[in-house]
Amino acid sequence: MSAFAALFLLMDGGMKLFKPPVVIQATVQLGYHESTIVGIGIALLASTFLYVIPRTSILGAILLTGYLGGAVASNVRAAAPLFNILFPVVFAALVWGGLWLRDQRLRQLLPL
Repeated sequence: MSAFAALFLLMDGGMKLFKPPVVIQATVQLGYHESTIVGIGIALLASTFLYVIPRTSILGAILLTGYLGGAVASNVRAAAPLFNILFPVVFAALVWGGLWLRDQRLRQLLPL
């Protein structure tokens, strides 16, 4: 679960660095200027790298939650379809679910 979420987020962050037309168009439709795309991509990649490193995985998950929450807010503000609004919520659940499964510290802190 963690690997799936991390690979998707790494791909998304990498695409923001290379700025293909589809990424530029989607970002501009959400109301962001094209000049912000690389910075957003760097923030996503840094947060994802922290997430995949076991020692910093909880910090990475917290940062990714903030990033994905911003994605939800951006889509709500842009009146995007419901799928676009819920997609980051599902990925946040994958991030935390995968972390809970792989991190004993988190399972001790949040037992089910």
